[in-house]
Amino acid sequence: MLASDHSSFPAATPSRPAPRAWVAVWVLSLWLASAGNLPLWQKLLELDQSQGQRWTLVGPLGLMVLGGTAALLSLLRWPRVYRPLATVLVIVTAFNSYFMWQYKAVIDSTMLANVMHTDANEVRDLMSWRLVVSVLLIAGPALWWIWRKPMGQRSAWQYLSRNALGAVVGLALVVGAALAGYQGLSSLMRNQKDVRFMINPLNSVYASSVLVVQQVPRQVLALQKMGEDAQLGASYASQTRGPLLVLVVGETARAQNWQLNGYPRPTTPKLAQWQAQGDLVNFSHASSCGTNTQVSVPCMFSPLTRDEGGNKPPHEENLLDVLQRAGLAVLWLDNQSGCKGICDRVPSVDTRTLQLPGLCGDGECADTAMLDGLDARIEALDPVRRAKGVVLVMHQMGSHGPAYFKRRPADLRPFQPECTSATFSDCQPDQLVNAYDNTIAQTDDFLDKTLQWLQLRADRGSNDTGLIYMSDHGESLGEKGIYLHGLPYAFAPEQQTRVPMVSWLSPGLQKRLGVSTECLRKGSAEPVSHDNLFHTVLGLMDVTTQAYAPALDAFAPCGNEAAPVKPSPAG
Repeated sequence: MLASDHSSFPAATPSRPAPRAWVAVWVLSLWLASAGNLPLWQKLLELDQSQGQRWTLVGPLGLMVLGGTAALLSLLRWPRVYRPLATVLVIVTAFNSYFMWQYKAVIDSTMLANVMHTDANEVRDLMSWRLVVSVLLIAGPALWWIWRKPMGQRSAWQYLSRNALGAVVGLALVVGAALAGYQGLSSLMRNQKDVRFMINPLNSVYASSVLVVQQVPRQVLALQKMGEDAQLGASYASQTRGPLLVLVVGETARAQNWQLNGYPRPTTPKLAQWQAQGDLVNFSHASSCGTNTQVSVPCMFSPLTRDEGGNKPPHEENLLDVLQRAGLAVLWLDNQSGCKGICDRVPSVDTRTLQLPGLCGDGECADTAMLDGLDARIEALDPVRRAKGVVLVMHQMGSHGPAYFKRRPADLRPFQPECTSATFSDCQPDQLVNAYDNTIAQTDDFLDKTLQWLQLRADRGSNDTGLIYMSDHGESLGEKGIYLHGLPYAFAPEQQTRVPMVSWLSPGLQKRLGVSTECLRKGSAEPVSHDNLFHTVLGLMDVTTQAYAPALDAFAPCGNEAAPVKPSPAG
């Protein structure tokens, strides 16, 4: 009976006595606080301060990291729990350190959510020998220390008291160090807000907790209905052909490298030709709701603005639900890592599974694969809905990094020489920009082909057609040492939040809704953002519902019923 009571606390091997609990915890904590946080200490030592001032920051913050890590590990030091969880923390710390060092990434809840939704192709692009070596150097010694000896045999009460004491000592060190370095640390946290997301492994523990709090209500609560009163407007009463609107959700395109925004390189020459013809409008001051796909895509289709919580995990239906409820046919084509729940209740196609010769290979497809057999896909939609109108969403692969060189065929890369590595430190800055600009040129080509297809359908009388293109977020290409995207929005650089946006409306669609592209062009320098997309699309498709806010319809001032556009907070 006694053996059963203590079976969860295994006996130590007599010939190999276990190290004292506090030694095991504090040695591991010291390693994680030092080697596991090299990017953090490098950042602090590079601050524009005197050598003495730098060390007055590194010292107290180092003790706080040490104490906080020791407190966490002390609480985890239970048989059959400590080693697995400590192993996970060590491995996460090693990966975090590499990506913070290589790309200047930081770890918050949105970045963690993005990581959880990373697919095999994205993981493959990120893999390198440098990553493997870095992880082994950081994690190897710590894992050896964790698994080198058994924990020893103690009673449950002994574990509880010693673990609690270790946590108290760790927290006391945190408080003492914070008080001793309060002046410098408070200034640091105000002026360098990203520092708090660089503290390994506490950043991942905190981000995981926030993510659970955000996601659990979504899994438990019923999905809130949206636009239950949605109906088609007066323009449908006597129509001879229905509207067809294509929404292109761009990927990782930043406004700074968009030729139509004044970028000196010809990254969008074909769109420039469409603009010269008169019906394409470029919106030069567009902003995203988030800095990663996991946040931005749901926010783009949400009725809520960013300030209202559109950047949080959605608990309500979205634009596609409202359009479908109004009676329109909706189709989502995905050439990326999924629709993030947006297309769950509408017809959808994953074009990456098509295996089209010349367009697909190595687990992914060129964006032009979404155009293959598109007429047939539309004909396969519900005929009653299709006769009323169609909204087609295309989710691009676009400029997804870090393997930019994979996004465009080798014989169609105008900007040379380009970076052909996913490890940016292997490339010169101009080569990295060349590779990225080639992806924008690929988007230009894809949008050109899409517009040709829409023009053809309009010319032959199939539909009154239109297109809105808007990227989900931008990208950093080494400005201030930052790469990729995903920084917390509060201090993300403009390269990650400013995005390109264009619209094209056929003459038939303009006449149908009384929307003048000349009027749109006059207001195209006004701020717009993801906040406007939901309401702009409802306005274009003439869907009436209480969920529609005319003040957030970016095209409303140029339609039949003019309404002032409310500037988006994200802009």
